[in-house]
Amino acid sequence: MIMTVIWSSKALKSYDQVLAYLTSEWGNTSVQKFMDEVERVILLISKNPSMFRRSVRHENIRIGYLTKQNSLVYRLKAKEIELLLFWDNRQDSKKLKY
Repeated sequence: MIMTVIWSSKALKSYDQVLAYLTSEWGNTSVQKFMDEVERVILLISKNPSMFRRSVRHENIRIGYLTKQNSLVYRLKAKEIELLLFWDNRQDSKKLKY
């Protein structure tokens, strides 16, 4: 069964921030690669929601690897997956709020 994926406003905002950074620093090719990877990972988690590691703070939250620099934080709900945040892995994980 494929689960529905919804985007929180925080996920949309952080996604846009990553795209803006990639555009200014690395160009359109990097932006497209990142967008493709996000799409691929969203498809994977919609089919297998438990595939990424569980948050140590919350049982229903998972953190998925996108790139060396970025992760995707998402919440498992009864019938859907909520994307919570795109996280820069170079930041202090103690500041991670979801």
